[in-house]
Amino acid sequence: MTARRENYRYQECGLPYVTLKGIGVSRCSNCGNYEISIPRIEELHRLIAKALIEKTTRFTGAEIRFLRKSLGLSATDFALRMGVTVETVSRWEHGAAPIGPQADRLLRLLVAQGRLTTQYPEQQLDRINTKTAKETRLGVTLEDEEWAVVAA
Repeated sequence: MTARRENYRYQECGLPYVTLKGIGVSRCSNCGNYEISIPRIEELHRLIAKALIEKTTRFTGAEIRFLRKSLGLSATDFALRMGVTVETVSRWEHGAAPIGPQADRLLRLLVAQGRLTTQYPEQQLDRINTKTAKETRLGVTLEDEEWAVVAA
């Protein structure tokens, strides 16, 4: 196994466009298998959630699922908190129906007030384009033992 730092597309988090920059990867030159080392993963997930609630477009299905799981909620518990049915949550998460503007705002506030982050300026809610959903490309790097968002 040869260890080095490289960019790694972190699809395991459920979001297709999160790239961990300069992360430790060990690769076997014989078989091609590899291992990645992701330190402070809970902090990383809090950072991703914070970046998502700060975006100015409606959430995609994958982002809704990531945020729900980050809150530690089952689909049933999430539906209860959001005031919708489990079927509605399923439609949002699978992209069969867009999340509405009120539910989008509520989810942002739940995440902001939950375990993931402690501050979220309310004026950011006014800048959200609820007509458009767009994937958020994130580059994430570990700097001085802390995760930070960088250009994707």
